[in-house]
Amino acid sequence: MRFRRLCAVALLATGILLAPHPASAATSCRDVTYPVRIGLTPLVTTQETMAGRLCVPDGAKTVQVLIPGGTYDRTYWDVGFEPSTHSFTKAQNQAGFATLALDRLGTGKSSKPLSALVTASTQASAVHQVINTLKPRFTKVIVAGHSIGSAMAMIEAGTYRDVDGVLVTGFTHKMNYVTVVPVLANMIPAGLDLGYLTTMPNTRYNSFHKPGPLIPGSISFDEATKDVFAVTEAVDTILLNTVIIPISRQIRVPVFLVVGNDTHFCSSGLPLMGSDCSSPAALKADEAPFFPAVPRLDTYVLNGYGHSINYAPNAPDYHAAVAQWARTI
Repeated sequence: MRFRRLCAVALLATGILLAPHPASAATSCRDVTYPVRIGLTPLVTTQETMAGRLCVPDGAKTVQVLIPGGTYDRTYWDVGFEPSTHSFTKAQNQAGFATLALDRLGTGKSSKPLSALVTASTQASAVHQVINTLKPRFTKVIVAGHSIGSAMAMIEAGTYRDVDGVLVTGFTHKMNYVTVVPVLANMIPAGLDLGYLTTMPNTRYNSFHKPGPLIPGSISFDEATKDVFAVTEAVDTILLNTVIIPISRQIRVPVFLVVGNDTHFCSSGLPLMGSDCSSPAALKADEAPFFPAVPRLDTYVLNGYGHSINYAPNAPDYHAAVAQWARTI
């Protein structure tokens, strides 16, 4: 009898070990819009609309709210060029996380207010209003950004303290103005009003992808889907997210900081002209003073590519690292 029981236990254990991993949960996606109010003062506001793409796997309890960088819209998070490699949203959905990829105000399907009203802080306020509408449905919210969108994510988290984690990509507190200023100088008005700018034709590789490999199909997709940014978004990005008055000092939830070999935010030893991105440990040591209140700061360096890391051939490596981090908060 005892022998039979031991055999049964062994077979059961073998069955568990040999059972295939469950298939990824089915994901439903839809375009969404959210009413938001922005303004220069509490008494002078305008009603706007922030649009996005919400994708929810069955049973998802955590949502990642994704803010794109300057001259990008939600497309950055779901790159249509080889999406199995470059789609951040698909990777996170397959890992069981819901995603809301937003169009910043002034971009994509969001409303287009006067550019003077569009600052990093008003974008963060709009995202905060969107997060308020998500909270009844999800138990955890992660706010995430790329580049200037990361500045907005940190402003949102530090100001409103309504999220459970912050993902910062393509951004550090030590901006390399030697490389950033020429990119800004080569931008042109984008046709909404003179405060909205975009990149000159055929400059995106040097601006956002170098020193990564020049993949024609990838760069063509980026050029075809490029969007705008408002000059005023850069003002409080610099004031609130660099060494001057870092809003990140107010963040009190886990932060994950991810960069590539990014010439705009990484430097080889020049003081205040980029962070030390030579390794995750070096990056953490350089950035930790700007996050004194967070319970945990994790860092990741995706080697072999520049600023817009969702376009990197090895982007799945960082997508997997984000999913692993998100499971721990």
